[in-house]
Amino acid sequence: MRAVLGLLLLLLGLCGSGGGLVEVGEINEVQETAPRDAVEEKTEQSTKPTTPDIWAEVRALRDMVVELKVYVDILKRENSDLQTRLSSTERELLVGKSRIDQLERENTALTDAGYVGSHNTDTTLKYRKVFTNIGNAYDPATGFFTAPVKGVYYIQFTVCGNHTGLMGVFVFKNNQKIMYNVEWKEDKLYKYFTKSVVLELIAGDTIHLVLPSTHSVFDDGDNHSTFSGSLLFPL
Repeated sequence: MRAVLGLLLLLLGLCGSGGGLVEVGEINEVQETAPRDAVEEKTEQSTKPTTPDIWAEVRALRDMVVELKVYVDILKRENSDLQTRLSSTERELLVGKSRIDQLERENTALTDAGYVGSHNTDTTLKYRKVFTNIGNAYDPATGFFTAPVKGVYYIQFTVCGNHTGLMGVFVFKNNQKIMYNVEWKEDKLYKYFTKSVVLELIAGDTIHLVLPSTHSVFDDGDNHSTFSGSLLFPL
């Protein structure tokens, strides 16, 4: 009887030990499985393809367009200001050139002032000191001699130079150059030449002398440079 009881106790002890081992095994299996699932989940998340943010890119492009538009507006304003300044400068240059031309025209009057020329352009010589002007054929304000009637005319002029360089004149009939007379002067002493021409003119034809650019002439109270025209006979 005691032997049977001892055997039962031994069997009960073994059954209790087996149950405890099973429980420990189950706990260990749970603990080992949890980290492995976390690693797999993290790997799965890291390998997922990332989708680009389209709206963020659109907003960035919109901001770039706005900046470019502002820059273009600034360039337009600067260009407009530059054109305004250029136009103003051009007007000032035109006014200045007109004033220079006017001064050059005024300075081509042969008076007692001395040197006339040189200028950058050809200019009409105006003989302001008039000694004889029968019929008012000569206009000292313009420098033009106008034939009052058809006929043969004698034209004569004397050019004086008192400056190193070119001294000379063009002779114009109406708007056509018909003569060019020039001398080179190497010192500051007086130098002269006198020329004459006989022309057939009709009423209204004009004769005038032009000072070429880079040329100069001289006159003072002694009247070194002269111009004259007279009718030889009518036709």
